[in-house]
Amino acid sequence: MIANESLLIAVDFDGTIVEDAYPKIGAPQLFAFETLKRLEQDGHRLILWTYRSGRKLQEAVDFCKDNGIVFYAVNNSYPEEIFEGNVSRKINADYFIDDRNIGGFIGWGEIYQLLTKETPNVQLKKKKGLFSFLKK
Repeated sequence: MIANESLLIAVDFDGTIVEDAYPKIGAPQLFAFETLKRLEQDGHRLILWTYRSGRKLQEAVDFCKDNGIVFYAVNNSYPEEIFEGNVSRKINADYFIDDRNIGGFIGWGEIYQLLTKETPNVQLKKKKGLFSFLKK
């Protein structure tokens, strides 16, 4: 990615931001909201691009908002776009993040590294193992 370049990034919901439990909302994917927040802080515009519609779509939008993400647009290329059926539903984005990519979902840490060429500053909590008592 070129420094200071603002990207338009379309992000799927089920299986990408959250674990796939459609029509319910699954648990958030590891680092999903942290990465999305950082991408927004870096100046990128995020589009929620999902199969969901109607009430189920609103539930996804609300879930993301409750987790600190308000999208630039939802299922549109830009907020004011109106779908009239006479244009393609393919939206305009620089990148699409989706669990249905060839090769599957690579994870939010890898996505951040690919888009920014940086390593995310995330500290993992160490789990106590069977022999942790020996290290005291």
